[in-house]
Amino acid sequence: MTDARPRVRHADMANAIRALAMDAVERAKSGHPGMPMGMADVATVLFTRTLRYDPAVPHWADRDRFVLSAGHGSMLLYALLHLTGYADMTMDELRNFRQLGSRTAGHPEHGHAAGIETTTGPLGQGLANAVGMAIAERHLVARFGADLVDHRTFVLAGDGCLMEGVSHEAASLAGHLGLAKLVVMWDDNRISIDGPTDLTVSDDVLVRFAAYGWATDTVDGHDPEAIHGALERTRGATRPTLVACRTIIGFGAPTKQGTAATHGSPLGADEVARARETLGWPHPPFEVPGAVRDAWRAAGARGAAERAAWERRLAVSAHRAAFAATVAGDLPEGWRAAYDAHVAGLITNPPTVATRKASEMALEALTAAIPALIGGSADLTGSNNTKTKATTPFTKAAPGGRYIYYGVREHCMAAVMNGMALHGGVIPYGGTFLVFTDYCRPSIRLSALMGQRVVYVMTHDSIGLGEDGPTHQPVEHLASLRAMPNVVVLRPADAVETAEAWAVALERRDGPTVLALSRQNLAPVRTSTAPRNLTAQGGYVLAEASGKARVTLIGTGSEVAIALAARTTLEAGGVGTRVVSLPSWELFDATDAAYRRSVIDPGTVRVAVEAGVAQGWERYVGEGGAVVAMAGFGASAPAPALYDHFGITPAALVAAARERL
Repeated sequence: MTDARPRVRHADMANAIRALAMDAVERAKSGHPGMPMGMADVATVLFTRTLRYDPAVPHWADRDRFVLSAGHGSMLLYALLHLTGYADMTMDELRNFRQLGSRTAGHPEHGHAAGIETTTGPLGQGLANAVGMAIAERHLVARFGADLVDHRTFVLAGDGCLMEGVSHEAASLAGHLGLAKLVVMWDDNRISIDGPTDLTVSDDVLVRFAAYGWATDTVDGHDPEAIHGALERTRGATRPTLVACRTIIGFGAPTKQGTAATHGSPLGADEVARARETLGWPHPPFEVPGAVRDAWRAAGARGAAERAAWERRLAVSAHRAAFAATVAGDLPEGWRAAYDAHVAGLITNPPTVATRKASEMALEALTAAIPALIGGSADLTGSNNTKTKATTPFTKAAPGGRYIYYGVREHCMAAVMNGMALHGGVIPYGGTFLVFTDYCRPSIRLSALMGQRVVYVMTHDSIGLGEDGPTHQPVEHLASLRAMPNVVVLRPADAVETAEAWAVALERRDGPTVLALSRQNLAPVRTSTAPRNLTAQGGYVLAEASGKARVTLIGTGSEVAIALAARTTLEAGGVGTRVVSLPSWELFDATDAAYRRSVIDPGTVRVAVEAGVAQGWERYVGEGGAVVAMAGFGASAPAPALYDHFGITPAALVAAARERL
């Protein structure tokens, strides 16, 4: 890419960022001016001399990715997007910083404006997302070739990002995988909200990253030529690079620079006025002089020729159609036939297997049919059943592999999968135990907030895991995940429902899916062909009453079999009893009211059963209904003994129903 060093001074271009950040925060009466002011020089060099991008075609598949991991400094990114010419980042958007309905939220939000590659703010998440983006890039190079895929991922991270545990996990993984096209520019300003960082940390960050397998460098973050030299040294690297950029937070604020006072509050009108004098920026708020604006727009335009050349290569590539469909996130032709054949086989020969095993069976068919599926596990591959014959390991030497051994790094796994999904071209899934969604939760929340197709394969979903005991037995986790907006939780009852759940997860393109899967074997409950994906409806009548239904028993997952056994007893006693399988509350609640009433008849006695806490079930059973559920934590014992001990039995359902008739 050509060097777009402007005819105007570097200082004037960087000061445009500083001024816009000061002005926007001052106008909003809230925000974080310190980081944008401190990293303006680094950002200016990166966006004018190194980064490959084209604001005119912001979603160019082979663009470099820029991730602002220190998302509180969002005005740095917004200023850059405006100055370089992204059409939807107008000056009015900067004036409306942090206001309802603006593109310029307090922290960058993916989808609000072009050029925002990921939602950041929770520190460390962006860095981990960037690791996922770098993994996706390496894999797609192996699949489609460097003519179509050859870009880098740049991260701006702060001290707080590098303190967060997820960054440690992600940096370790990145070093192990040798992600050489990943560059982290560390804003080494040594200031946090509480004050100097030496209040809380004394580790040698460069030594730590070197131990992870990274190359490291140190630079004066206010010397443009030194910054450029450091960025040039990252070209052709054989491992990821951390560049420590020694900066002054709030650079240019005469009495507050270098202090925590600039971190998360407006500078104040007097300090802003004096900063303008210090920086030599005499222009009114939100005004950028023509020469400076033209220089920035020239920097933004410098990638157009390279983007056009890439488009010409794509147009004549044998991979053109497959590449376009893959990047668009489309499922390939033939996947549905593979899925249908798998389900037909389950109907013909119904297996008694754990739903974690049923998931593996589904994945064998799906990963063979969908090359974009990339799996993994947080050191529980044999327990989560996430690896298939088609998914060979992704390694430094073999980036074409489709299975990532994440190690005991659950949080990293979830954040990295977000980055992979955001990058495009891959559909990530990853496994651990359901109880360890606690470790993944911040990133699951961001999957949901960003509307990303990420599949969480969470096994060992209840007290049914048995002897490992309450530390590993999730009881509150289903309720917790169901409480999170835009997450679809699916708890299938057998192999057919599990296959259907996978189809739901893959066809859902606007958010994450959690598959809650059993450790213990489950007998088949679906043994006949259905005209459609019943699991996609969230709930359905699995077994109808022999006469008029007086009782409706509702279950999920492994407890559906308990409901069926209770139905047998009630029916034998002359009580018409319907059983409803309700694998997904979210999908069921999205159906129309008439359908919901046809499945869960409000005129019947309703009893629900689930080996988790009862919270939330009242919406389905009503005030007069009952819930057979866990009232506290589990215990260590074989699964059958635990179900008896905690009263999650057919007899308990029968008794609850009879009491209410």
